[in-house]
Amino acid sequence: MRVSLLKGLASVAGATLVAMCCSTASAVNITVNPADNWIGFMNVSETPQHGGGYVFGSSWGTNDLTATFSGPVLTLGPNTINDPDPFWYTPAGGPGSVGNKIMDANMYVEPAAGTLAGQNVTFSGNVLSNTLIGHVNQDGNGWTSVAFIKDFAPDYSSNVAITVPLTAGPFSISMLTNSDPNRHVQYGFETIGPDVWATDVAPYGNIRVTGVPEPMSLGTLALGALVAMRRRRA
Repeated sequence: MRVSLLKGLASVAGATLVAMCCSTASAVNITVNPADNWIGFMNVSETPQHGGGYVFGSSWGTNDLTATFSGPVLTLGPNTINDPDPFWYTPAGGPGSVGNKIMDANMYVEPAAGTLAGQNVTFSGNVLSNTLIGHVNQDGNGWTSVAFIKDFAPDYSSNVAITVPLTAGPFSISMLTNSDPNRHVQYGFETIGPDVWATDVAPYGNIRVTGVPEPMSLGTLALGALVAMRRRRA
């Protein structure tokens, strides 16, 4: 009976390890990597003082967001459009002027359609510091910034998103993406707030983010457990 019990336990353990490996076969772990193809997109809206209506959206260079890498560290800051036109600043651009638009800056990576379809995508990183959130400009408009994973419809008309605020320390978010190979999955950062004249930006601070080592998959853990079991039995 003891032999049968041991055999039964071994079978259960083996089946559990196989199930763990199979269940994580589609897991994809991503971190903040400056070598990736980062893309910029800006959505521009009126300030709350002018109704908050949407104005336009278009692709922007990542430096123009403002979002820049220095080695492995990504720095996110308030947008500094620096066009003196009153469209952007009140009463007009220059030191001490007030941002006249709310800038929704998206810094992200978008692999080819279908690349991440039907997979459990985890996006992780480490916020080294955040001195931007909590500040407001002369109109009382402040900033928010999040890490995100977004799963878009094939025509980008809608999306499912998961986000986490960028507070000091590590972050990790996961999404089981739609299996439709025509959908688009993006991961990255979204910073929303008023534009600031470049010479006035220092007091508002910034956010500094870097990557983390990819977490060990459950499949790898299961393999390690199996090796450990074999060593103990030997």
